[in-house]
Amino acid sequence: MILPIYLYGQPVLKKVAAPIDATYPDLDQLIQNMYDTMYAAHGVGLAAPQIGLSIRLFVLDTVQLERDEKPGFKGIKMALINAEMLHEIGDIWAFEEGCLSIPNIRGDVERPPAIRIRFLDTDFKGHELTFEGMNARVIQHEYDHIEGKLFVEKLKPLKRRLINRRLDAIKKGEMEADYKVKVQRPKA
Repeated sequence: MILPIYLYGQPVLKKVAAPIDATYPDLDQLIQNMYDTMYAAHGVGLAAPQIGLSIRLFVLDTVQLERDEKPGFKGIKMALINAEMLHEIGDIWAFEEGCLSIPNIRGDVERPPAIRIRFLDTDFKGHELTFEGMNARVIQHEYDHIEGKLFVEKLKPLKRRLINRRLDAIKKGEMEADYKVKVQRPKA
């Protein structure tokens, strides 16, 4: 099922998400719905807060980037539960990012090129892995979501000032998206 994506301004996007355990109801269906929603919106990652759930869960599929990346790039498709960033490694590099919760806004975000992260898979088996390049970047972006952070907070101050009006418009629902969205409605 394709779910609406919560847009910039929704309070759930600014909360640190809570861990879950194996008793979380209908988790397999939720994960499938997140993949369906991500693909319908042409994304490569989606975190639970982006669909209104303040839980430590995100999905990603960078396999779809294989044709566009450097030779030798190997994408990954996985769901990460209760992720914990252990290390960010290397000299930062800037790359233009976007976000399904902030449609039609992109900007250069500086991140380290490699990470070490601990997480549970969908069988609640623990892993501690290192990721590099685009895989690391997508994980960092989605990890930020479960920490209540958005990529626009990492933009340089000038770029941030330049997009403030557009961010305000997104809060009001005055934007275009070719996928289902949920907008924070102003209180009367």
